[in-house]
Amino acid sequence: MTTVAMGPYATQILGDMGADVIKVEAPGGDVFRHASPAVHPGMGAAFLNLNRNKRSIGLDLKNPSDKKILIDLILNADVFVFNVRPQSMRKLGLSYDELSALNSRLIYCGAYGFSESGPYAGRPAFDDIIQAMSGMASLQSSNREVGPSYVNTILADKTAGLTLVYAISMALYEREKSGAGQAIEVPMFETMVSFNLVEHLAGETFDPPRGGMGYERVLSPYRRPYRTSDGFLSLMPYTTAQWQRFFEVADRKDLVHDPRVTLPQQRSESIGELYSILAEIVQQRSTADWIAVLGQADVPCAPVNSPERLLSDAHLEAIDFFQDCTHPSEGKIRTMRVPVKFSRTPGGVRRLAPTLDEHRAEIVNELKSASKQRTSN
Repeated sequence: MTTVAMGPYATQILGDMGADVIKVEAPGGDVFRHASPAVHPGMGAAFLNLNRNKRSIGLDLKNPSDKKILIDLILNADVFVFNVRPQSMRKLGLSYDELSALNSRLIYCGAYGFSESGPYAGRPAFDDIIQAMSGMASLQSSNREVGPSYVNTILADKTAGLTLVYAISMALYEREKSGAGQAIEVPMFETMVSFNLVEHLAGETFDPPRGGMGYERVLSPYRRPYRTSDGFLSLMPYTTAQWQRFFEVADRKDLVHDPRVTLPQQRSESIGELYSILAEIVQQRSTADWIAVLGQADVPCAPVNSPERLLSDAHLEAIDFFQDCTHPSEGKIRTMRVPVKFSRTPGGVRRLAPTLDEHRAEIVNELKSASKQRTSN
């Protein structure tokens, strides 16, 4: 019972790996159905990319008969994921205490902005809000003169979605040992603070602090794609040997044995200065020249791809990453394969994103069969 990206991303990943995912939508449907572009209303591209391997049923939870369908679904479920605010869930009679009394093995997973344990509980939260509050937007300002900036992807939603996947997987594994379900809370704010501060807690890791916060290498204003004579290059010498090989092929042998290069601690302290030197050197040759010579020297580098260029990327083409298929209502569409590989139990695309309430009859009939089986047992 989730909308937009965080919950749908998580449940799609679970569906890719074989879970039977039933998407419970309000009568108007997931709001992300209407994010353009689209062929037909309610089937926007972003929705299609977040809701494959799911079945849809539309339920008005203020309607007693529809609410009963939801309760019956929960009786038969391993996991119930929602992003409705907890206070609203309690008003609907869908708290963990109420539902676990009906299904003691239920994994009850709430995904929302802020933990119920703190003063921000119940506040509305979207990706931009969490990027701002978690320090992410501020961190982007180190490379720009315009002040704080949002990362150009819904990073908080997707990071929290991945956190949902591992939390649910862990709870399911624990249940195999204990036989009991439990409630899980995955708040976006705390998830992103944890995510951001892995490297940026820095000096504040210690008591007393040993310097300020922020990982200097990442925050250097010279850490960016470097301009070449005809474009841009992503370049990242990291180890001592890689830095030395870069300066050798760049014909800057005066820097090969410089302590700023050879001594890791000094290199860390001088990283902005080294990146500045690197930026000056890189603009002297073309992108293709650098990729050729640095590839031979085993120095990490890459072209700067636009999203459009990924559609013809040689590696992605070789592994059939983008796959064309025919959607029952939307016609020919492009989808992406499951990015991880399992040698024995591979994931896959079994069904494409559903239209709103597409599977109501099918799901209701399954619930009737399950009810008859419980009665006979």
